[in-house]
Order: sequence, then structure tokens, then C-alpha cells
Amino acid sequence: MTMESWNTPQRQDLRKLVTDFTTRHITPDLPDWERQGELPRELHRQAADVGLLGLGFSESLGGSGGDFLDVVVMTEAMLEAGASGGVISALFTHGISLPHVIDEHDRRVAAADVEGARYLAETVIRPVLSGEMICSLGVTEPDGGSDVARLRTSATRTDHGWQVSGAKTFITSGVRADRVVTAVRTPEAGEGAAGITLMLLDPVTAGYAPPRKLEKMGWWCSDTAELSFTDVAVTDRDVLGLGQGFGSLARHFVSERLSIAVTAYATAQRSLDLAVAWARDRETFGRPLITRQTIRHLLVDMHRRTDVARTYSRSVAQRYAAGENLVVEAALAKQTAVEAAEFVVDRAVQIHGGMGYMREVEIERHYRDVRVLGIGGGATEVMTDLAARLLGY
Repeated sequence: MTMESWNTPQRQDLRKLVTDFTTRHITPDLPDWERQGELPRELHRQAADVGLLGLGFSESLGGSGGDFLDVVVMTEAMLEAGASGGVISALFTHGISLPHVIDEHDRRVAAADVEGARYLAETVIRPVLSGEMICSLGVTEPDGGSDVARLRTSATRTDHGWQVSGAKTFITSGVRADRVVTAVRTPEAGEGAAGITLMLLDPVTAGYAPPRKLEKMGWWCSDTAELSFTDVAVTDRDVLGLGQGFGSLARHFVSERLSIAVTAYATAQRSLDLAVAWARDRETFGRPLITRQTIRHLLVDMHRRTDVARTYSRSVAQRYAAGENLVVEAALAKQTAVEAAEFVVDRAVQIHGGMGYMREVEIERHYRDVRVLGIGGGATEVMTDLAARLLGY
């Protein structure tokens, strides 16, 4: 696949659509959403109406079609038009949760479980892709961090299904979620990773405590929650494959990490654009800031790092979309892009000087938001160790 694949007429039209949507429906209200600490549900419906919410999901299940590369293009365009990492994480939380539901839907179709497949399609998948429901992924626990195999949240058998008890934390969109794809331990399925199962939890069920909203350094418009469960009832039809949770999480970690890489280099590009515009407009000692050699050379370094991160991440995304298994490459793409974003955003604030430290200026938000990218989806240190093991070092 050549680089021209990123600029087909269809993807050029997609970029224009995303840019228009962002400038009309996101950037004017983003400061208010930051103060409120969450996105309005109406934004989900608006994004669904123009086909963005369902991008990359099958039309047969209510999606808009397209593939992973179309999602990459959408993410790039949205951030480069002035959206934020917080908007991406909150509006597209279903990108990391819904694939697990769809996997189980497809297994039920293959097993001729028509009713079971229809249940998932009509009560979860379609409502989420239409913007009527919000679906989150609940994996991380208060004392678990990145060690998925050590989950303590557990599910026990009952006469009518299961009861889930435990806690989750740092759950994106967990405050607003209508369903949470939750990783739980089911001992009867096996020990360690083999005993992990994903289940759909409904926040209105008895024993599901009101979510505790967490205050964060960045991603202010993306609500994040701590969740607590005490004997929450779950029916068998809400079990997404007994003992298949760890495998499902591992399969989809690649797309999650690549998505973070895209968010990182697209944030870097937006920050570079803001820095260039400021350097051209800002005068110091009678001359535009950009005429200073120190500034010009810094902008070149920012451009270089951004372009390298984009080029490498896109190449991995292309191979992933073609069906390759790229666990190491996805981890390295995430690291490369996050390092670039952290450098570029930091220098962009410096170029803005005192204004870069002001809440009213966009670059200040990117500075706060970019910090989490080296933590979420697998911390940088975890990614390095994972790559080392898989490379045999």
C-alpha cells in the first residue's frame, strides 16, 4: 500500500467532512465541555448522523463501513482541526469496548445462536453506533495497573446467571456509560489469564454503585470514573465468551495502541501548526519571532519528530489493516509517537512564552492532555519490556 492510499478521493472527502464537523460542532463549545468535565450526549448523536461514530464498523450492524485506515484519517483530521485528545477518548470510547461485543456477536452467529446474536446487536451494538448509548471498557483495577492477569473483580455462578463483585478505576466514559464491558475473574474457566471473562454490566443494576467521577490533570472533557460492584447480577447472554477475555483484550490491544499513536502524532502536528502561526504573528524586539534562528531550527526539529512518528505509525497501521499481527510494532509506534508529541507540545508552549501557560490558549490544553498518552493503553515502560521479551532480548 502506497502513501497515495491516504489521499484517495474518498479519504479527501472524509477529511473535509471531519474538518467541517469539528469546526462546527466541537471547537466552539470545547472550552465549556472542559469546564463541565464531560461531552454532551448530543455530540454522539451528531457524530453518528454524519457517519463518523460508526466509521470502521460494519454497515450490517449499524456502522458506517470503512476500515482502520479511515479511522486513522478521521482522528488526524479531527485533532488537526482543533479537537483534543479528551474529545477523541470520550467520543470514541466504543472503539475499545464495542469490538469485544462484536466478536461475541460473530461467535454466536457462527454457532447459529440467532437470538443471542440479535440480543447483542439490538440492545448494545446498534444503539451505541447510533449515538443513543455509551459503552465503556472496564479493565484496570485500583491495585492492578497494567497487569491484566491479576484481576480481582470476580464473578460467581448463580441459578440465574452470575454475580459480579469488585472495583475498576480510570474508566474512560465510566460516568456516562450505559454498558460497561468488564473484565472479571471466572475461576471455573481456568487459572491466571485463562480465567478472565468479559461481561456486560448495566449501571442501573442493583449493587452497581454510583460511579465516582475522577478529576484529572488533562482530558478534562473526557469523564473518567471509579466503579464498584457488589453482587451485580449478570445474565448468561451478557457473558462475552467464558474464559475468552484475556485473548480478546490481547487481540484488540494492537488497534488501541495504534490509535494512541495516531492521537499523539496528530496532536504534535496541531501543536506545531499553532507554534508556527504564533511565531509568525508574534513580534519581539521589532521582528517576527520566526525570524530568530533559534526558533526556526526548533520548528524544524519539531517537524522532523512529528513526520517520523506519523510515517512510522502510518506504515504499521497499513500493515495492521492488511491483516498482519504487529504487537511489537504497535508498541514501538506508540512509543515513537508519544515521545514526539511530548517534545513538540512542550516546545510549542515555550515558543508561546507566557501565553502558552494561559488557560485561554489552545496549546495549554494539549500540554495537559498529551501526558496521559504514555500511560494509557500500556505504559511506556511496559511497552518497552513487552517489546524486549517478544524480540528475544
